[in-house]
This record gives sequence, C-alpha cells and structure tokens, in this order.
Amino acid sequence: MAKDHGSSVKDDEQYEKLREQGMSKEKASRIANSDRSQTGKKGGKSSKYDDWSKQDLQEKAKEVGIEGRSKMDKGDLIDALRHH
Repeated sequence: MAKDHGSSVKDDEQYEKLREQGMSKEKASRIANSDRSQTGKKGGKSSKYDDWSKQDLQEKAKEVGIEGRSKMDKGDLIDALRHH
C-alpha cells in the first residue's frame, strides 16, 4: 500500500513509483497531481502543419528564424519547422 503523502499529492502510488525511478519530489508530485486524462498526451491544440497555408508556414518560419524559406515549397517548410 502506498504511503499517504497528505493533501499535496493526489496519487500517492504514482508518486512513489516516480520517486523510485529517480525523479525529484517536485516533478513526481506535479505528475502525480496532473489530470489522468491528460497523461501521455503531447503538444498543444495547434493544428498540423499540413493543414496550414504556405503563407502561414512562411510566417512561422520567419518567426523562428529559418533561413532560405522564400525558396522553399510547402513540404520543405513543414520539414524545416518540424526539425528546427
């Protein structure tokens, strides 16, 4: 049975497993307190680059500092943004 870590930790069992794996107390408690429905999901709510227009991709490439973007086609822009 998992030790009770008080009201500061929602999932004591998960917290203990994370601590055994070497995580800090702070990181283990953040993960153990996260909403279980969100666990394992990555990224935000942004749409896929494939759905963006070429102009939007060029603007994003400019924003992140990708060189040579004016000569790139849509596929090249997507690749450059994904690997930047």
